[in-house]
Amino acid sequence: MAGMRRLLAPCSFRLREKASVFLTELHPAVSAEERAEILTRLRKRDHDATHHCSAWRSGCPVQAFGADDDGEPSGTAGPPMLRVLEGEGLTDLLAVSIRWFGGTKLGTGGLVRAYTESIQGVILEAESQGLFEEVRILVKGTIEVAAEAAHLPFAVLGAFPGVEIQGQVFQGSSALIHFAMPPGREEALEAAWRERSRGGSVLWMTDPDVHR
Repeated sequence: MAGMRRLLAPCSFRLREKASVFLTELHPAVSAEERAEILTRLRKRDHDATHHCSAWRSGCPVQAFGADDDGEPSGTAGPPMLRVLEGEGLTDLLAVSIRWFGGTKLGTGGLVRAYTESIQGVILEAESQGLFEEVRILVKGTIEVAAEAAHLPFAVLGAFPGVEIQGQVFQGSSALIHFAMPPGREEALEAAWRERSRGGSVLWMTDPDVHR
């Protein structure tokens, strides 16, 4: 995914469903240690709650994710929350939905609906407060050609939407053109350059570059 969003600050949203109260919070969190610290703090703060269900995503692009039903029927709490986070392109955050059981069972369908509405509600609240930042994932590459053919890469790179030329360096008889582009079309660009240069190659950086 070329466009994703990160959370800038914590946010909360409260929902009541058939006497049960759901307090759902979003917290910026990148590491497992951060997520554990937040969950421990919330469990201590709301020790009288029935459940502390959670979902999280980490990395840009996403490298890891997880969900926990925390005693609710399997698949009715954490996984629905995670699906919403994924659909919204959110990463590097932890979502926790804290439930106080009100005495009336919601059933599995009702639980899925309640946890889904809770996470959707807190995301809307965060959006209204301007608490998300857009991040773009770009892959970086370099094309090396003879100095007299330094114009050739620009013609090929210009045919691919989103390509950003980041510099041109001459080293002796060679020219190095550095560029960045959204992921997903690396093979197509390589093929186009190979055909245009009659056998040339593209040197790709292994780690993506994240731009805010």
